[in-house]
Amino acid sequence: MKTKPATGKLLIAEPMMQDENFRRTVVLLCEHTEQGTFGLVLNKELPLTLNDVLPGENLPESPLYLGGPVQPDTLHVVHRAGNRVEGATEVSPGIWWGGKFDDIRQILLSGEVPESYFRFFLGYSGWGEGQLDGEIAQGGWILTGCRPEFVFGKSEKPLWRQVLKKMGGDYAVLSNFPDDPQMN
Repeated sequence: MKTKPATGKLLIAEPMMQDENFRRTVVLLCEHTEQGTFGLVLNKELPLTLNDVLPGENLPESPLYLGGPVQPDTLHVVHRAGNRVEGATEVSPGIWWGGKFDDIRQILLSGEVPESYFRFFLGYSGWGEGQLDGEIAQGGWILTGCRPEFVFGKSEKPLWRQVLKKMGGDYAVLSNFPDDPQMN
């Protein structure tokens, strides 16, 4: 039985995906309903920091990630600050999405939790009703559970390879799939 998309799951792009928006990406599904899906690409760091998009706030120099191709002028956050952030939604154990930015700002400025507890994104990934299910059925995505270290951890290995390797079995084999199979 195949895993179905759900809030808190990870989408891993299959190795042959050529869409540059999602090639070798890992996407955290923050919301999945009958009406559609909202997710954030975890492994596309931008050459920008939080202060670049919020000048004058004196926030930490947190890196920004490209959450996806939809509305790239919007700012999104996942964090480990939990219910300290009013309106935040727990998408997976220990992983929260969104909430009141004034609370996030206060937490960051106070230093009450490490800066590494937050990850900021410009834009998001979105799928309409039934669209993601169709892409999964066509073999475009692999689904798995999420771990906080995939969202907030630093690793020597690229996240796409790291997640597949941790999945084990045939997925671990896929983690070694060359970037360009023609060069093999």
